[in-house]
Amino acid sequence: MNDMNSSGRSTVIRSLLPTGRQPVAAGVAAALLAFAAGWALLPQGNKQNTVDWFADLCSTVSRPMFSSAPAPAGSGIAARPATLSKVISCEPLPNVPGKSVTTLLVDFPPLAYSPAHRHPGSVTAVILAGTIRSQIAGSPPGDYRFGETFFEPPGALHMFAENPDPVHAAKLVAVFVTEENCGPLVLPP
Repeated sequence: MNDMNSSGRSTVIRSLLPTGRQPVAAGVAAALLAFAAGWALLPQGNKQNTVDWFADLCSTVSRPMFSSAPAPAGSGIAARPATLSKVISCEPLPNVPGKSVTTLLVDFPPLAYSPAHRHPGSVTAVILAGTIRSQIAGSPPGDYRFGETFFEPPGALHMFAENPDPVHAAKLVAVFVTEENCGPLVLPP
């Protein structure tokens, strides 16, 4: 027992590796250790960033490697990004008194999620980029890609809309038939 020193331990470790690979393995281990220590010492704002980086490095299928994106819905790990909406036009419908047509541009960052909601009027969505997964109550979820459309009847429960891609953004344009003066576009579920 007393003759087991650091060289004895390294002999045991070296005996586990194929001949000629010990220097490579030692070099890789040293490089990884130096890289990890250097990363941890960089000014990151707080230790949580380093922890997140290591979590990305050791991620699984439920969190795509190096995406640093929130986890999928229902995982309880973190909140997902929200969609970003911008009204690009609102015009009265001269042939339908009391109604207007509103056009809305909706950006979905990677893994963005829009929870359950309703719309007071009819909505037609046209996918401009990426993939949008959407579900209306009573029907199965569907994946919609560039150039495809989906329709939401007035008052229907829109269960969710999301961008399932952890890397690429998605975008759609929604055309609403609403009350005069653009009216409310989104109602609670």
